[in-house]
Amino acid sequence: MNDKPTICTLFTEEEILERVDQLGAEIGEDYAGKNPLLVGVLKGAWVFLADLTRAVTIPHEADFIQVSSYGSETQTSGVVKLVMEPLTSLAGRDVILVEDIVDSGYTLKKLVERFKAQKPTSVEICALLDKPERREVKVDIKYTGFPVPNKFVVGYGIDWDERFRHLPYIGYLEF
Repeated sequence: MNDKPTICTLFTEEEILERVDQLGAEIGEDYAGKNPLLVGVLKGAWVFLADLTRAVTIPHEADFIQVSSYGSETQTSGVVKLVMEPLTSLAGRDVILVEDIVDSGYTLKKLVERFKAQKPTSVEICALLDKPERREVKVDIKYTGFPVPNKFVVGYGIDWDERFRHLPYIGYLEF
């Protein structure tokens, strides 16, 4: 595999921030009068969650969960390994699972099942990127930033083997 892929831009920093502001406004409207818990999926969603939490203008809390299914590969292994649980109790809470990208759907399906077992009031998904061509299991995404083609994307917190998270834009790798 080539260690120096070309990165082709999909979404600029400005486009991303504009869409994140819109998602924050939608969440604020939908959860007015409530105190939702936004749970970011580490490591890829931390930049998105940071901007999203500033865009959600109603009271809310944030926490994290960490899973792994890619390693250094460009395709999921299909095995979702739980690395870290949220510290906040989900019982009786309106939970919004914040994900960087929905690909096969296996990770989110497992997380939603795990969260629902803790008896929250509701569980919804907010994904910055959606890759519907790759979906293998059904997941319901309430808030979607952008659909993306079946390419390996990086930037804005999303990595390839821990590289390219620092990019302020979202691009895809050409090998």
